[in-house]
Amino acid sequence: MTEVDAGTWTTVADVAAALCLLLGAFLTFAAGVGVIRFPTLLDRMHVVTKPQVLGLLLLLLALALRVRSWSAVSMLVLVAVFQLATAPVAAHLVSRAGFRTGKVDEAVLRPNEMAGPQDAPDDADDEAGTDEADDAGPVATEHPGEPDHPGPSAPGRTLDDDPAGWPGDP
Repeated sequence: MTEVDAGTWTTVADVAAALCLLLGAFLTFAAGVGVIRFPTLLDRMHVVTKPQVLGLLLLLLALALRVRSWSAVSMLVLVAVFQLATAPVAAHLVSRAGFRTGKVDEAVLRPNEMAGPQDAPDDADDEAGTDEADDAGPVATEHPGEPDHPGPSAPGRTLDDDPAGWPGDP
């Protein structure tokens, strides 16, 4: 078996670091250009979260390959973990705020083609005829400040179903 000297491993690590650095810089630059060029809020949010996070991870990997210090690498791992933990949360908050403030045009969104029968609207009458409970109007609650319908944690509801309505709705 042939021995490989430490200089060869150093050269390979430096070349890998250079490639990661260039690819990470390109992805981060592409994310910046996308923020300027993309027209809608959701497009911009997509370009900020996807390639920017991958670009940052590649830059951190390049730095870890080049520095080769355990204390520095452990700090870079922490930065990567916090970036991966916070980017999806921030994207969700931005999209939620966009929907609530009316900055998202829902006409350009595609419908959910993967929706199952449990996600379909309940427009059909039951087998016994018309459902009189639906026509009875709102049900009074014990507390007048509470909505008269189940919250997002009720069975059959998702977090995207906002029971309180959007701010500014009539």
